[in-house]
Amino acid sequence: MIEQIKVSRFAPFRNTAITLVNLGVFFVLWELVARAEVINPLFFPRITDTFDAMYNGFATGVIWPQLSHSLQNFLIGMLISAAIGIPVGLLMGSNKVADVILSPYVWAMTSLPRVAFIPLLILIMGFGNAMQLTIIVLSAVFPIMVNCMAGVKTVDPSLLRAGRAFGANRIQMYGKIILPFTLPFVISGVNQGIARGLVGMLIGELLGGGGEGLGFLLDRAGEQFDAPMLYATLILLAVMSVGLVQGMRWLERRAAPWRESPAR
Repeated sequence: MIEQIKVSRFAPFRNTAITLVNLGVFFVLWELVARAEVINPLFFPRITDTFDAMYNGFATGVIWPQLSHSLQNFLIGMLISAAIGIPVGLLMGSNKVADVILSPYVWAMTSLPRVAFIPLLILIMGFGNAMQLTIIVLSAVFPIMVNCMAGVKTVDPSLLRAGRAFGANRIQMYGKIILPFTLPFVISGVNQGIARGLVGMLIGELLGGGGEGLGFLLDRAGEQFDAPMLYATLILLAVMSVGLVQGMRWLERRAAPWRESPAR
C-alpha cells in the first residue's frame, strides 16, 4: 500500500504569508514605539518617516548611485571569493599535503579582524574600488575555504569505498560522491561569506570608500543626525543581505533537489 501525501495548494505561499504578517507586526510595533517617544526621536524615528526618507532618496537620486556602487562591488567580490575559495577548500580537504601547507595561513587570515587591513590597503591601493574589492574578498573567501574543506573531510567513507568498489575513477568520485555530499557545506560557506563580505564592504566604504557606497551614505546620515535616512540605509543593507541568502537557498534547491523536504 502506497501512502499518498496530500499537499495543500496554498503550501508554497505559507512561508511568504507568515513573513509578510511578521514584518507587518514588526513595523506596526516600531511605529507605535516611535510615536510614544519611548526612545528619543532623534535616535529612533517613525518607520513611516524612514520609508519616506527612502522614497525621497530614490526619487532624488541620492540612494540609487550608492546602492548600485555597493551592490556591484559586492557581487564582483563574492564571485572572486567563490572562484578562489571553493576550489582551494576542496583541494585542502582532499589533499593532505595542501592542507598542511595552506591551513596555517587560512586559519590565521580567518581569525584576523578585517579592519586591521584597511591602513595597509589604503597605503598600497589608495581610496577607491580596488581597495574595496580587496577587503570584500579578504572577508568572504576564507569562510568559504574552511567550509568546503570541512565538507570534503566529512564525506562518508562508506560512500567512497562503494565508489571504488564499482570502479569509479577520481573524476567520477568527485562528480558523483564528493561534490554532492559537500554541496551543503559549500552553500553554508557562501552564506557565511555573504555576511562577512557585507561587513568588509561597509568597513571599506566607511573608512576608505572615497565618498561612494552605502557605507558612505550611512556615515553621512550619522554625521548629519539624519536618523530616517540612517535607518533607511540599514534596511536596504538588510534587504540586500537577505535577498542574497535567499538566492543561495534557491540555488541549493535547484542544484540539490533531493535535500528539499516535502511541505506539510
